Amino acid sequence: MSTWGKSKRYRSRLITYFMAFGTVFITIAMVEYPKEAFDSAMTGLTLWWNVVFPALLPFFILSEILMGLGVVHFIGVLLEPLMRPVFNVPGVGAFALSMGLASGYPMDAVITSKFRQNHLCSSVEAERLLSFTNTADPLFMVGAVAVGMFGQPKLGVAIALAHYISSFLVGVIYRFHGRSRDCRTEEPAQQTGNIILRAFRALYKARQEDKRSFGQLLGDAVKSSMNTILLVGGFIILFSVLIRIVTIVGLTNVLAEIFSGLLSLIGFNTNLAPALVSGLFELDLGAMAASQADAPLVEKVAITGAIVAWSGLSVHAQVASIVIESGIRLVPYMIARLLHAILAAILTFVFMNPAQEVTNIISIPVIMFPESISPITLWVLRLEQIGYQIAIFVLLLLAFSLIFHSIQKTRFLGKK
Repeated sequence: MSTWGKSKRYRSRLITYFMAFGTVFITIAMVEYPKEAFDSAMTGLTLWWNVVFPALLPFFILSEILMGLGVVHFIGVLLEPLMRPVFNVPGVGAFALSMGLASGYPMDAVITSKFRQNHLCSSVEAERLLSFTNTADPLFMVGAVAVGMFGQPKLGVAIALAHYISSFLVGVIYRFHGRSRDCRTEEPAQQTGNIILRAFRALYKARQEDKRSFGQLLGDAVKSSMNTILLVGGFIILFSVLIRIVTIVGLTNVLAEIFSGLLSLIGFNTNLAPALVSGLFELDLGAMAASQADAPLVEKVAITGAIVAWSGLSVHAQVASIVIESGIRLVPYMIARLLHAILAAILTFVFMNPAQEVTNIISIPVIMFPESISPITLWVLRLEQIGYQIAIFVLLLLAFSLIFHSIQKTRFLGKK
C-alpha cells in the first residue's frame, strides 16, 4: 500500500475513534449533569419553536414550489450574465443568494442542496455557491445585534456592509475553486435570442418536465420542508446541550486561553476571548458575549462581525445535515467560513467611523416590535419584512445582470 493510502487510512481511524469517544464523553456528561442538559435542551427547543420554525418554514416551502413551477429556471437565465463571470456559478445561484441574504442561515444550504439534487449545478458549482451565500439576514444584524445587543442602531451599517462585502469577496475568490474538477452544468435554455424570451422558454420547459400537479407539488414541498425544519431543530437542541456541557467540564477555559493568545498577537483586548469561544459554537451567544465584554467598542464590533460571519458550529452542523446527501463537500465550506470571518472582522474595523458618519446623514429604518405584540402579528411582520428584502435583492441582481448582458452583447456586436 502507498504512503498516501496508509496516511488516509490512519486519518480515517483517528476520526472514527475521536467521534466514538467524544460521543461517549457527551453521553456520560449528560447523565452526570441531567438538569443542566434538560434546561439547555429546553432553551434550544424554545429558540427553534418561537423563532426558527415560523420564520423559515414558509420560505422552505416557497423555494420548493418556485423550483417546481420553473420560476427558478426563469431567474437562472436572466441572471446568468452576472453570476457566471463574477462567481463562476449558474444563474440560478442568484436565487440562493437572494433567499440567503434575506432569510439568513441555513436557507442557502437548503436551496443549494436542491439545486444539486435537481442537476441545476455541478458539485463544484454547489461548493462555490455555498461558500458565499451563507449569510445572516439584515434584520438580525441591524435589529438583534446592533439594537438589541449593543443598543446602537448605527453600528448595524458597519456590521452589515462588512458582512455582505466580505461574503462577495469570498465568492469572487472561490470562483477559482475546484477548476481541475470543473464541469459546467448545461444551461437552462439556448444561448441565442432575446434573454427574456429564453427565460420564459426555460420556465415552460422546466414546468413541463416536472409533470406534477400543483396539489402534488404543494404536498411534496410541505413534506420535504417539514423534514428539513425538524432536522434543523434537532441540531439546534443538540448544540445547545453540547455548549452547556463543554462549559461545565471546563473545556471553554482551554479554548479561551488559545483565543487570548491570538487576540494578543493582533493587539486586541483579551477580554473578548470568551466571546470567541461562545461564537465558535453558537452565533447568538457569541455576539451577546462580545457586546457585553469589557473592551473598546471598535474591537467588540469587529469581533462581533467575525462571529456573525463564522456563524457557529451549530449552523455548520445544520448545513452539513442538509447538504450531506447532495455530495457537497464540507471542507471548502468550512474554509470559506473562516475566510469570511477574517475579512468581515477587518472590514468592520475599517468601516466603523465611515459607517457612523453615513448614518448621521441617512437615517436607518429599524423595525422595533412592541413587547405586547401577539406572536401571530410578529410572525406576519417578520414574513413581510423578509419578503420585501427578497424582492429588493432579486431586483438589484436583475438590474446588474441586464447591465452585464447589455455590455457583453455590445462587445459581441462590435467584434463582428
